[in-house]
Amino acid sequence: MSYNKLVRDNIPNIIRNNGEIPITRILTDDEYKIELEKKLYEEYQEVLNSSGKDRIEELADMLEVMISLAKLEGKDLDDVIEVAKVKRLKRGGFEKKIYLEGVK
Repeated sequence: MSYNKLVRDNIPNIIRNNGEIPITRILTDDEYKIELEKKLYEEYQEVLNSSGKDRIEELADMLEVMISLAKLEGKDLDDVIEVAKVKRLKRGGFEKKIYLEGVK
């Protein structure tokens, strides 16, 4: 079977433990960035198509990809959270469910 996608670090060992042989390679930095971006989109789609406990699992997967993307920028999750806090203080969050229909 062919997958051609970025997988979590322990997936090859899980495959081996299932009696199968994973075929892998290490990506270049440029390829890694592209594949993380593809993975973020894949996880986004899975979030949209899930609910309840499954949605939390998919959000966690999406967060893991975001953490890896932040590392590519020399940052970590704390940095991302800090920027989110600053933006929330300046522009607010989404708790009030405001839907902007237009501006006159």
